Amino acid sequence: MRTTVHDLVEVVEIEETCGLSRWGWESYSDELNRPESIMLVARRPHPDETGRSLSGFVAARVNADELHINNIGVRCGDRRQGIGTALLKSAIECGRALGTRSAILEVRAGNESAQSLYLSHGFAVVGRRRNYYQGPAEDALVMSALLADLRLD
Repeated sequence: MRTTVHDLVEVVEIEETCGLSRWGWESYSDELNRPESIMLVARRPHPDETGRSLSGFVAARVNADELHINNIGVRCGDRRQGIGTALLKSAIECGRALGTRSAILEVRAGNESAQSLYLSHGFAVVGRRRNYYQGPAEDALVMSALLADLRLD
């Protein structure tokens, strides 16, 4: 489901609790207005006891024939239910519809669960960016895949 401006408070909450690179409300708001951006959310059927309705989100951008996946975040209590896979698959389907042929992303070197997700779907580590992340400083692994080679079923 496409992200709306009303979703951004929860998107930023998920971003903060997942330890993702901090974009913040303004950056996500700007992304919503870019035609090359793909911003999707996964909604719960019913809000939780605090009124929260989002389980996760993905933010990506099309650059020529490449899909750059910027962030995927899933609430801690909603993990291990296939939500990250569903968000990844949806972003890739949107990218394919916009003519992309490959996908690229950066992931924290210490985030083994995210790396496992991407590897299981056909991404490969193609590089490393030293001290890419701040707070705490950490290397990023660069992962890439041809969309035709991805395993998303």
